[in-house]
Amino acid sequence: MNDPVSPAEALRRSLAELLAGLPPTQVAAAVDRLIGHYRGDTPTDAPILRDRADVAAYAAYRMPATFEAVRSALAAFADAVPGWTPAGHVDVGGGTGAATWAVTATWEGTRPVTVLDWAEPALALGRELAAANPALRDARWQRARIGADLALDGVDLVTVSYVLNELSENGRAALVDAAASAAQAVVIVEAGTPAGYGRVVEARDRLVRAGFRIAAPCPHSAACPIAPGADWCHFSARVGRSSLHRQVKGGSLAYEDEKFAYVAATRLPAGPAPARVVRRPQIRKGQVLLDLCGSDERLRRTTVTKRHGDLYKAARDADWGDAWPPPGSGS
Repeated sequence: MNDPVSPAEALRRSLAELLAGLPPTQVAAAVDRLIGHYRGDTPTDAPILRDRADVAAYAAYRMPATFEAVRSALAAFADAVPGWTPAGHVDVGGGTGAATWAVTATWEGTRPVTVLDWAEPALALGRELAAANPALRDARWQRARIGADLALDGVDLVTVSYVLNELSENGRAALVDAAASAAQAVVIVEAGTPAGYGRVVEARDRLVRAGFRIAAPCPHSAACPIAPGADWCHFSARVGRSSLHRQVKGGSLAYEDEKFAYVAATRLPAGPAPARVVRRPQIRKGQVLLDLCGSDERLRRTTVTKRHGDLYKAARDADWGDAWPPPGSGS
């Protein structure tokens, strides 16, 4: 019997099949236009994805990176709420459904899934891709206007990935409030830029005021210790590239690093990490420098040396975004 295909591999194969029948020049031209929207900060009241060519370009350009970023955020959330599995999931502004694939990669089993988006071509393609994922074959792909008029039914998990940048300030507030009113857990992911981090902090503050506790990445639910404008909190996820993916994106490397900011908040009992590695660890001879955000609501740098024994080995293996110290490290 063949081993089951992982969601990540199933998504990769489905995207390859999707793009195989499209002229790369057509897809690349659509990607160039979409990059401007993705990197911009101007809210829009119209769907960015207008037709199948746009949607195919988006799927090629963004789905693998969105999948890995959301999966990283969900993994940190799952570590903070062990033993919990969402009984239902709503993906707001989900487009072609990358976040739904990330949920199936984080928690086994099936659950009711609804993807809301205002672009019908994106929903249609998301439904087509989902046929390759048994956990998504019964998902609902529903057209909805994302913004001030959004209403959500009660559900365990709401995800919102790379959506807030498309909304006005009032629209962002309304979306976060709707998610907070409906869900037991809310996971929000934005681009790992100063502006993206600002939108995440704005959402984080609203969720805390609504009675949520922060499960990840923050070790606490107090105000973020990063001074506005001085720096920003973001993380990185490694994204493997297929040959077709490299062609569409004009790159030669077999991977890319997706920078993202996120917050995972819940009404459930949660055990956040004691501290979180918030910068890439610096490995030097006989020591590792870790920049941490701690449960004492402060940023600090700690140096781990060989004399720390097993903790030093753990520090050498630590990655940007990891909990610190890792479970079982003896610290």
